[in-house]
Amino acid sequence: MSDLGAPARRGIPGTYRVGYAPGAYDLFHIGHLNILRHARSQCDYLVAGVVSDEMAELAKGRRPMIPLVERLEIVRSVKYVDAAFVETVPDKVETWRQVRFDVIFKGDDWRGTPKGDRLERDFAAHGVDVVYFPYTVHTSSTQLRRALDALAGPAAPPEPLIAERR
Repeated sequence: MSDLGAPARRGIPGTYRVGYAPGAYDLFHIGHLNILRHARSQCDYLVAGVVSDEMAELAKGRRPMIPLVERLEIVRSVKYVDAAFVETVPDKVETWRQVRFDVIFKGDDWRGTPKGDRLERDFAAHGVDVVYFPYTVHTSSTQLRRALDALAGPAAPPEPLIAERR
């Protein structure tokens, strides 16, 4: 585990060869851009992992508002990203077996949590570092989703599922 700006253990001081920055990247915002920018400054080649709709629903309890194909295109178009990868399994080590990165980047909201501790432990066994970046507290997809929900107002009641006879 290391912090933003801490010297890396490979290649040129301060850089890794291949970095991996996973996320849903739903409602793309400045926090996403910050993570990708910081990640790219720490590695020679950055792969952004875009979680599938099903994986996002598993992890967060809801599907992204933006479809996977569009999220993938947005992330792939960011100048800091060298490649985008669709993440379809919950096990990050399995993803590592497919992508083969030297470092995984996460927001520091993961630091000290059970899932962050497990990530560090799992990757230590494979020689992969976990680097945390500051979480952008003033903007998040959750906040944006709440604002959009508030603008939409209360949902209309569902139509009955009973077909009428004529």
